[in-house]
Amino acid sequence: METASNHGSSRIEARLTELGLTLPPVVPPVAVYVPAVISGNHVYTSGQLPFIGGKLTATGKVGAEVSAEDAKSMAATCAINAIAALKNVIGDLDRVTRIVKVVGFVASDPSFTGQPGVINGASELLGEVFGDAGVHARSAVGVSVLPLDSPVEVELIAEFQ
Repeated sequence: METASNHGSSRIEARLTELGLTLPPVVPPVAVYVPAVISGNHVYTSGQLPFIGGKLTATGKVGAEVSAEDAKSMAATCAINAIAALKNVIGDLDRVTRIVKVVGFVASDPSFTGQPGVINGASELLGEVFGDAGVHARSAVGVSVLPLDSPVEVELIAEFQ
């Protein structure tokens, strides 16, 4: 389904629009790496932070300075940024046949054990955007600190044709 407003947008980009989502520009790396690479028919994204307009909206540990609910929303933002990195290397998101794996990192207060619920923000968004192709394997890992004191970071592996 193409729409004139997105100059020949893909079905997936039309779905993003329906959900009220806009893919941001790919965030330039903060170290020596690239946002995504292709190997065979898979794209591996680097860890994506919850940047909005080039800035983190919050910093700190989930379960202390950041609520689990806010962190879940930030995980969804990380997923949007990962989709942008994915599109940057394959061009058309309709080429995605499956989101294979998601790895989510949660900067956690030592007493916080709700990492899976936080990373559900990314998983649910990927399901809404890609439908059955968005169903994936996943790891949700608690860590002591993330780059720039980000509360969450998400990376993904996608298969495409």
